[in-house]
Amino acid sequence: MSKRLAAMRANPAADWRIRDVERLCAEHGLRCSAPRGGGSHYKIGHPAITDMLSVPFARPIKSVYIRQLVRMVDAVSRA
Repeated sequence: MSKRLAAMRANPAADWRIRDVERLCAEHGLRCSAPRGGGSHYKIGHPAITDMLSVPFARPIKSVYIRQLVRMVDAVSRA
């Protein structure tokens, strides 16, 4: 488990930024697509799972999105 994933799991309400989300996705093989066409949400997914996660670009990112991201990383690691 990466330090970033452990920190997000331990404290999802911390001051997480979208760059932290992008780095976690890169570490675990998740696709993180920036918003296009004036959108405000990053799209996160992986070919091994059917779920997609939309994370708003707002700072700091709310803990509910961090918890969902941690669950997605766990699902990818099991797949």
